[in-house]
Amino acid sequence: MHKNDTNLFSSWDIPLALVLLSRLPLPHLPENVFSRQANAAWAFPLVGLVVGLLACAVGWVAIVLNLPTTVGAVLLVAVLVMTTGAMHEDGLADTVDGLWGGFNRERRLEIMKDSHIGTYGVLALIFSQLARVALIATLLMAGAFATILAACIMSRAFMPVLMTTLPNARNSGLSHSVGGPQAVTTITGLVLALICAVLLMGAGAVWATAIAALVTAGLAATARAKIGGQTGDILGATQQLAELAFLTAAAAAL
Repeated sequence: MHKNDTNLFSSWDIPLALVLLSRLPLPHLPENVFSRQANAAWAFPLVGLVVGLLACAVGWVAIVLNLPTTVGAVLLVAVLVMTTGAMHEDGLADTVDGLWGGFNRERRLEIMKDSHIGTYGVLALIFSQLARVALIATLLMAGAFATILAACIMSRAFMPVLMTTLPNARNSGLSHSVGGPQAVTTITGLVLALICAVLLMGAGAVWATAIAALVTAGLAATARAKIGGQTGDILGATQQLAELAFLTAAAAAL
């Protein structure tokens, strides 16, 4: 076990963030780099930039080939799912199963840790992915690729917020091993993501970010009340719900 690296920033942070939040083929990183997992959280939005660019490229090709917009949206979402190993979608399903399927803190955490998916989780995935495809299809029809990319970036900036502001709900798991980033790390990620979003889609990014922040705050309050903090599943759900909120606000503004 390596001692935690307390330096605020490192050239390893971006590749480390990509290893943590994606399934892209990457070279093996030195073992000691993983002591920076918490401090690399500022780079989470850049993972959204990378996977978002890949997904938008596929969506653009679909549109150029005159495929139905819905097909383009499905393909775009499929790339997002594949490049991240569906870890965020899995987190959303486990979060909904646990928070609404258990009657006390211990049982909720037990359900969230279980590899099986329940009815609540299945329905959460069905409804969320239907909404995701529909919203992205709407934006594709308007040629708003930059807005889709901004949603991918901004949604990943909210994950470190919960890592910083909420205690870990259990003494094990990926989120516990990563630890909580310093406030400056989280703020850096948020500012970086917002700058990227504004450059991509203008002032509308501020409105969409505010809606995503409200949804994130609601999830954080629910997690604190029901399980006493955050877990890796809660963080995955944060990304999914923040992305949906951002896309919804952007689509409504068209």
